[in-house]
Amino acid sequence: MLSSIRTGYSPLNIRTEILAGLTVAMTMIPESLSFAILAGLSPLSGLYAAFIMGLITSVLGGRPGLVSGGAGATIIVLISLMKSHGTEYIFATVALAGVIQLLVGFFKLGKFVRLVPESVMYGFVNGLAVVIFMSQLTQFKKEVNGQSVWLQGQELYTMAGLVVLTLITVLLASRFLKKIPSALLGIIVVFAVTLIFQIPTKSIKDIADISGGFPAFHIPQVPFSWQTFMTILPYAGIMACVGLIESLLTLNVVDEYTNTRGNTNQECLAQGTANLANGFFAGMGGCAMIAQTFVNITSGSRTRVSAIISSLVILIIIMYASPFIEKIPMAALTGVMMIVAIKTFNWGSVKIFNRMPLPDIVVMIIVTFVTIILHNLALAVLIGVVISALVFAWENAVRIRARKYIDHQGIKHYEIYGPLFFGSTKVFLDKFDVENDPETVIVNFQDSRISDMSAIETIHKLSKKYKEANKTLVLKYLNPDSIKLLKNAEAIIEVNIDDDPTYKIPVN
Repeated sequence: MLSSIRTGYSPLNIRTEILAGLTVAMTMIPESLSFAILAGLSPLSGLYAAFIMGLITSVLGGRPGLVSGGAGATIIVLISLMKSHGTEYIFATVALAGVIQLLVGFFKLGKFVRLVPESVMYGFVNGLAVVIFMSQLTQFKKEVNGQSVWLQGQELYTMAGLVVLTLITVLLASRFLKKIPSALLGIIVVFAVTLIFQIPTKSIKDIADISGGFPAFHIPQVPFSWQTFMTILPYAGIMACVGLIESLLTLNVVDEYTNTRGNTNQECLAQGTANLANGFFAGMGGCAMIAQTFVNITSGSRTRVSAIISSLVILIIIMYASPFIEKIPMAALTGVMMIVAIKTFNWGSVKIFNRMPLPDIVVMIIVTFVTIILHNLALAVLIGVVISALVFAWENAVRIRARKYIDHQGIKHYEIYGPLFFGSTKVFLDKFDVENDPETVIVNFQDSRISDMSAIETIHKLSKKYKEANKTLVLKYLNPDSIKLLKNAEAIIEVNIDDDPTYKIPVN
């Protein structure tokens, strides 16, 4: 684990933050460009998103050290809208997604990401590490007659050699040089080698032209109508959810990595503000970028300064330094991202694999493979959470039990253990013997609780069965929450609750 966030801004800290910001900017440029081109947008839309997202979220966000930009996870969900309606609808959708994220933050719903199980987190991080690594292999391909083919011969050897040089430089620098981010040094060394020896290789220029001006205010040119709203709402909703899930999970990962705690609701507000601004400044929108965040954290950053520096560097590059930056070899950036992938993977989860409960192992594997196969982080997390919830419900459903006895007055007691909810209602009903029970039956809920509408309806059915058999069913030792649920449902159910104040009602 890395140390906690420093509170001071010494010259050493500032230097570390600046160098980390430069490194993040170098790794963010090709990724933002690639996804913008993939979606059919202008390359500058990707870079504007990197600048706007990075600046706003670094200032307003709930997690120092978190890096946001033009991420593929959010733009991928808009590709079909781009094909059917065009660029202006994309900008309108991004703005609406920002509004939705603002509402999530305003109503403080971001805290629910804390409910994501650890096994899902392991699967998310490990799957993402594999995706990051595999995505770098595309740099070993080139376009020939409209088709992507693998590099061969001298091109392949050059690319592979420069990537290996980057890896070696980064690994050695991380071990022996602590004052300079190893990733930045790797980029500088490989860049210098290609310039000095005039080595022909793929560069940023081969992806796109990144020169431009300051992003101008632009109102999306779409019809202001209900039909337009209904067209973009589904896309905006999905984009907002995907962006928040990836951002908040990244926040959680960094929390664990640095032994600190970020503010999820504040991050929702920051992400929403940034996407809203993107929609009106020709940006493609985005969310937190876990790969760049790890570059930032492992480069020594612990404050907001590095992300601010990164976004400003991207703007300066767009406006003034593009001719120079476009010469940076893609091999250097590929090597850095491979190192990031290796460091992103949670190797500790492999060590404890055989000690984890079987359901957690299954969930982790499923989330990992869904992330790798579909490249859809939000869907992978959702599947993992659903499976974990079902496993939890099943385990609690089969654990409900009853201790039965008849006292000296001939009254039968059922002492219930375990929660009564939708998953355990059938097992609960099977515990009772209405036909053979005496005239009075007491159900003791001291070690149980009534949790939902299914439980309320089950209590009603049980009471009805005893009433039809001319017998009395009494509920005792209900906790306050259970009593409140039953009282609220008095209009549709009929139960006997012992409200004798001499009984001690436990609070669970």
